Formats: sequence, C-alpha cells, structure tokens
Amino acid sequence: MLQFYLLSVLMNAAAGLILVFAESDPRDAAETGAAGLSFFETKNFRLIAGILTALTGIMKLLSAVQGDIPVLGDLLPALAGIVGGACLLYEYYKASSSMPVSLPGVLEKIFVAGRKYVGIFCIIAAAVHFIFPRVLFL
Repeated sequence: MLQFYLLSVLMNAAAGLILVFAESDPRDAAETGAAGLSFFETKNFRLIAGILTALTGIMKLLSAVQGDIPVLGDLLPALAGIVGGACLLYEYYKASSSMPVSLPGVLEKIFVAGRKYVGIFCIIAAAVHFIFPRVLFL
C-alpha cells in the first residue's frame, strides 16, 4: 500500500533525525519549558514516534506495494523502522521507569551505544527507499 510506503519514509527519517541529533536522555514536558529544550526531546514525543515507527515497520513487512515482492521488497526500510522504533521506545522506558533498566550486552550495544548508527541507518533507509521505490530489499 502506498500509504505505508509514505509513512515508512517519513517515520524512518523522523526517527533517524531524533536518534542522531537529539539528546539520549529525554525530558519531561515541564522540564523542556524551563530549560528551553525543543519539543522533539520530550519523552512523550519519543513514545509516539517510537510506536508509530515500529508499527509502520511491522506493517511494511505485512503489506506490499502492488507489483512488489512481499516481505523482501521492503526489507531494509521495515527493519530500520522496527529497530529505530524499538530504540526510541527503549529510551522512553529508560527515562520513565523508576528502577534501573538494563538490556543484555548485544542489545545494549545496539540500542544505547549505537543509537546514532541506528539513526543514520534509518535516515539512509528512508532516503534510498524514497529515491528507488521498486528496487528489491529497498
């Protein structure tokens, strides 16, 4: 479906920009007004962006554009959406929970230490998916 194609490009680009340029520690909306931080660095924005990005990535795996190969046709944008959304959701959960949260070593390396690389992957996947719409895996 073309709607998920557009959502995939937009949400991957938005998640990538948040992961690359925003602070890794999201703030409450009340703190952003006092500190002068932007709206994009709030916890609630990351929650909504993470849910929408991950959901769009999952839906890209399930729905194919007409004439495209199911699952494989949109594999990289779907994976970028799922991983980028999971990274944003983990940041929200880590900032919201009162207990210290830790992931296993490999996941901690991907979602915390490599958040900028995940963001760059999301931006590249969005740009390439936009430029080459009918290429296999893109």
